[in-house]
Amino acid sequence: MQRLQAFKYELRPDGQQQRQMRRFAGSCRFVFNKALALQRARYEQGEKKLGYAGLCKELTAWRNGSETPWLKDAPVHPLQQTLKDLERAYANFFAKRADFPRFKKKGQSDSLRYPDPKQIKLDQGNARIFLPKLGWLRYRNSREVLGTVKNVTVSLSGGKWFVSIQTEREVEQPLPQSTTAVGIDMGIARFATLSDGSHLEPLNSFKRHETALRKAQQAMSRKTTFSNNWKKAKARVQRIHSRIGNTRRDYLHKATSTISQNHAMVCIEHLQVRNMSKSGAGSTEKPGTNVRAKSGLNKAILDQGWFEFRRQLDYKLAWNGGYLIAVPPQNTSRTCPACGHVSKDNRQTQAQFACVECGFEENADLVGAINILRAGHARFACEVSDAVRSPAAGTRRGESVPAD
Repeated sequence: MQRLQAFKYELRPDGQQQRQMRRFAGSCRFVFNKALALQRARYEQGEKKLGYAGLCKELTAWRNGSETPWLKDAPVHPLQQTLKDLERAYANFFAKRADFPRFKKKGQSDSLRYPDPKQIKLDQGNARIFLPKLGWLRYRNSREVLGTVKNVTVSLSGGKWFVSIQTEREVEQPLPQSTTAVGIDMGIARFATLSDGSHLEPLNSFKRHETALRKAQQAMSRKTTFSNNWKKAKARVQRIHSRIGNTRRDYLHKATSTISQNHAMVCIEHLQVRNMSKSGAGSTEKPGTNVRAKSGLNKAILDQGWFEFRRQLDYKLAWNGGYLIAVPPQNTSRTCPACGHVSKDNRQTQAQFACVECGFEENADLVGAINILRAGHARFACEVSDAVRSPAAGTRRGESVPAD
C-alpha cells in the first residue's frame, strides 16, 4: 500500500537565506490577505466567488502590475499554494468544519510550500536540501528520509525555521503485532483511562508554563510597541508557546505509539471537542452562567490535546495494521457494565460510579472505558465496512497523512 509520511527537520540557514524566507513568507501572507479581501468585496457586491483558476489569473496580474512588482521576487508555486489554502479554508467553512477565513498576521504561522518535486533536490549525505530561489539549505539530519519526495513546506516557529518533507513510498500491508482490543475514556483528572484498568496522568503542558507565560506577556505589554525591547519580549513569549506545544506533542506521540503497538483495536468516544470547549460567556441578551468554571474547563480540555491524541492514534494504528473505532459518547458513563442499567443517578460524583440497580461500584472513568470498548465491539461487528474508514481524518486505512 502507499504510505504518505512527513519528515520534519530544523533548518540551519545563513543570514541571507533567513531574510529571503521571511520575504517569501510575507509575500504568501500578502497574497492570501489580498485574495481574501477580493473575495469579500465580490460577495458584498453580489458577485460570485472566484475559484482557484480565477484567483491564479488575479495573481498573474498582481505579479505583473505596477503596484506589487516585488511579488515577482518570490517563487510562484508557493504563492499559488497560498491560494489553494484559501480555497480549502472556504470549503471548510461551507462544510461547517471551521470558521470563516481570517486575515493572516505577521509572525503567525509564517510558511511557504513547494509542491513540485522536480524543483527540489535532497542531499541526505550532506544534510542539505535545494529549494527554488533559496539555494542549498542545511538542516539537522536527525533521521533518514524514506520514500520519494512529494512536496516541501518551510515554516517559522519560535524563531526557528523548519522544513517538512512529505514523501510517498510503497510498504507491505501491516499485520497487528497484538490481538487485544481496548477502550479509552478521555478525561481531565485522568488524561486517558483504558478498559484494562491502566490510565495515563495528564501532562498539563500549558498549566505548567502558565505563570512564566503570564509574566512574559506582562513584560511585553510594558514595552513600546515595535521597539527592540518589545521584539525581544515577544520572542520570549513565542519561545514559551513553542515549548508548550513541543512538550504536549512529545507526550502525545509517546502515549499513542505505546497504545497503537500494544493493541490491534482501539475504541474511543466520538467527542466534538470544538463544541465542548465553546465559551460559556453567552451574549448581552442571554449571559452565561458559571462562566469562570466553564472557562477553566475549556482551558483544561484544550490543554489535554484530545483531538491530536485521536489523530495520532488514527494513522499509527493504520501503520501497525490496527483499527480505530469511534463510538457515540451518550451514556457511556451512566451505564452499568454489570447489569446494563442506565441512569444519571449511577454517577453520584465525578470519580465514582455506583449502580442504583445492582450496587456495582467502580471508578467512573474505568466504567466509561469498559462501555466504550463494548460499544466499539458492537459497531465493528455490525459495520465492518465502515470500520476501515476513520471519522476523524476521513481517509482510508493505511493512507492517513501525519503532519507532526
